[in-house]
Amino acid sequence: MGMQVGGSKGALADMNVVPLIDILLVLLIIFMVITPTTPKGLETLVPQPPPPNQQQNPDIEQKTVVVQVLNGGVLKINNEIATWTTLEPRLEDIFKTRAEKVAFIKGDDEVRFFEVAEAIDIMHAAGVEKVGLITAKLEAGQ
Repeated sequence: MGMQVGGSKGALADMNVVPLIDILLVLLIIFMVITPTTPKGLETLVPQPPPPNQQQNPDIEQKTVVVQVLNGGVLKINNEIATWTTLEPRLEDIFKTRAEKVAFIKGDDEVRFFEVAEAIDIMHAAGVEKVGLITAKLEAGQ
């Protein structure tokens, strides 16, 4: 605290705010360092293409579930046509006996992202724990 001696009014007390600002700045820096800066988003699982000279295992092909969102609102589960209302019960049937609840989703180029996101939401509601995204480059093996 500082003090001024003023003319006719007597002594005036002024608060010294410099130490207070110093303490606040140190606390601000400490909290900025302590706060975790982990990004938040959807966890995705990207399928890896097989080596060029290796044959596909038929058991793996039977286990892989791919949901396709086609243009015009058409859905397919492993080349079997489904609708938006039958998608969740069908996926529940597929995954009720499986220990690994992993599926992949593939969208057409003309499909809006909203439809793909809605399909992902339905997949999570059906009990699918991990959803991988298939792109044209991954499908071509690039």
